[in-house]
Amino acid sequence: MWLSAAAWLLLLGVALGASWLRYDLIESSAIGQLCSGEHSPSWCEWRQWLVLGFQHHAYGVSVYGAAALVAAMIALLWKNPWTAWLAAALGLFALELYCFEPGALALLIGCLRLLRLQVQPSTPPLSQHRQRDQEIQPQP
Repeated sequence: MWLSAAAWLLLLGVALGASWLRYDLIESSAIGQLCSGEHSPSWCEWRQWLVLGFQHHAYGVSVYGAAALVAAMIALLWKNPWTAWLAAALGLFALELYCFEPGALALLIGCLRLLRLQVQPSTPPLSQHRQRDQEIQPQP
């Protein structure tokens, strides 16, 4: 139970981190002016790479959206909670960094897959509607 709760809390941390990157690092006009000067800090190069990641895209999908879609496909192919979590996390990151459609799709697939893998069914899906021991059931 703690492991499943930790996965969702970690996903919340990814959302908060992506929000911080977008609103405080990328969209901040003060940071933009600081990084456009001649004597800019060394971390401004990382900011530039983040901006280039969502500006370079093919067919309307940025680098972040493509990574999120690939992770969503992997999560659908492999029944592993970590691949589902990765798809949801990359979907959140892409959604927050301006790649809405692929990010939302990867987030949806990742979250639904993670929920499905975390649920422990009490009966197998095929046998839940079968008659038990071939008993005849009275009609209502």
